[in-house]
Amino acid sequence: MMRKQNVCGRLYLSGMGGDSLPLARQYGLGLEVTEFCVAANLEDPARCQAAETQCGGISQLWLHAPFAELCPCAIDPLVRAITEKRYLQTIDMARKLHINRIVIHGGFIPLVYFPEWYVEQSVAFWRSFMTKVPADMIIALENVMEPGPEMLVEIVRQVDDKRLELCLDVGHAHTSISRTPSLAWVEAMAPWLYHVHLHNNEGDWDLHAPLGEGSIPMEQVLSTVLRLCPHATFTLENRSCQPSLIWLREQGFWQDERQENGNK
Repeated sequence: MMRKQNVCGRLYLSGMGGDSLPLARQYGLGLEVTEFCVAANLEDPARCQAAETQCGGISQLWLHAPFAELCPCAIDPLVRAITEKRYLQTIDMARKLHINRIVIHGGFIPLVYFPEWYVEQSVAFWRSFMTKVPADMIIALENVMEPGPEMLVEIVRQVDDKRLELCLDVGHAHTSISRTPSLAWVEAMAPWLYHVHLHNNEGDWDLHAPLGEGSIPMEQVLSTVLRLCPHATFTLENRSCQPSLIWLREQGFWQDERQENGNK
């Protein structure tokens, strides 16, 4: 029987999880740093020191950018200006932490921005901003309140910069905001899909529940991503990551490579 494709070597744990750091070190997994999801933390020396400590000894890293009240397509030019400032600060912090991959929310707000405005103005923002991004750095735009993948796909397609990719948040794509089935998100994003956030829910609220607790067809989603996007990376975005690691192992998507190597 053909062995199931797996996420080994490409799995990260989100810093939002209370157990993420010890588990990442125990199993040799990557870490997605969330210390700066609140923008003010970028200017807090204690937070900066904490992030440096977290990253110590971990070779694979993503950095999650701040997002509250930041929007690349904002109507007010002053809001766009502070958005750009915070993103540039994030790049500087990533450099300090030796990280070259950053997740940034797309910034769509239903009933506030028309889809056409969101795409047009986001394209203009990112075309300008990418001229200030280091050549070896990847930015992955994440879906949050988009009803489907089309707007984000159109943004990266038009910007047409290999450093601007997509991050599919599977949980966000399965809330009451979404009008698109999970697998359709994957298929539409596939040509630009660089990173995936994994967590589950019942199709209404964004619960960040373990992978085995919810109504997302998680096994199908993972299998489809692994087939269509063989180089994509994955972050478990749970408040406790251990249950999702157990689920991944039981479903054949992950094994403790250190233990496997020790048994050979």
